[in-house]
Amino acid sequence: MIEPLTLSADGSPFDLEDPDRYAAWRDAKLRDYPEHLAQLVVEIADPRELTAAEHRAILDRCRKTNMAIYASRIGNDPAKDSVRRLGLQFGLQRLDDNLGADEDAISSITVQSDALHQGYIPYTNRPIAWHTDGYYNAPDRQIHAMVLHCVSPGASGGSNDLLDHEIAYILLRDQSPEYVRALMHPEAMTIPANPHEPGAERPARTGPVFSAHPSGHLHMRYTDRSRSIAWHDDPLTQAAVEALKTILHQPSPWHFQGRLEAGQGLIANNVLHTRTTFTDGPEPRLLYRGRYYDRIQGT
Repeated sequence: MIEPLTLSADGSPFDLEDPDRYAAWRDAKLRDYPEHLAQLVVEIADPRELTAAEHRAILDRCRKTNMAIYASRIGNDPAKDSVRRLGLQFGLQRLDDNLGADEDAISSITVQSDALHQGYIPYTNRPIAWHTDGYYNAPDRQIHAMVLHCVSPGASGGSNDLLDHEIAYILLRDQSPEYVRALMHPEAMTIPANPHEPGAERPARTGPVFSAHPSGHLHMRYTDRSRSIAWHDDPLTQAAVEALKTILHQPSPWHFQGRLEAGQGLIANNVLHTRTTFTDGPEPRLLYRGRYYDRIQGT
């Protein structure tokens, strides 16, 4: 059974009526936070079978930053079980079988022009703005973790910006707790219906940007798109959205940027991320992506 989100943050650092608990959590979060992308990288042999030390190193980074990058020695091995088997080692079992995924519920992120994938930006070489995965999913199908594994990076481009969603929350709450309150509203963000998805017409999805998971962890659903999106129609929400966009687009010590090379991957609790445009080489750019209803175990 998938646990639904809850808008109540009572007893957690995200309770807006408990600034002392928030301050203690904030101080611990920012203490010794990594300053460079290299600090997120863990060298491993094979993502399908981690050693105890490799597993511990990845988990330590995920506990601090909600993400880790692994650099393996399997190179451009096209075996898709790298995603599934890595995920299982961190308690990630419930894959989101989304529309563009392959039969095994893992998506092949590469340029695809068939009728099913045509028109969906991840399957083009176009840039992708700031977002968390699955922001258009139903409330009981929210994405809490993801694995992105690179088989071939392409000739150029295709890099990612990364920002821990808990850091985004801190930067916004420090500006104004009322901005956070507005983005926790159950009608804060609506993704309009898409009646044109073949065989899977999607209704409008309305919900909060920030919410508390029943386990007490922070969850975020967000897209930086400017079209096909509706925000709660009140001045405070509009101001909160603009403040959040400024946080995302303004460089900070907590923003990371890099490009996954063959054999490298990202495992994360669905942090905010982007993708730049890319150019294919003799080997087309190919990444495998798994989206999960689970959160990384132990974080």
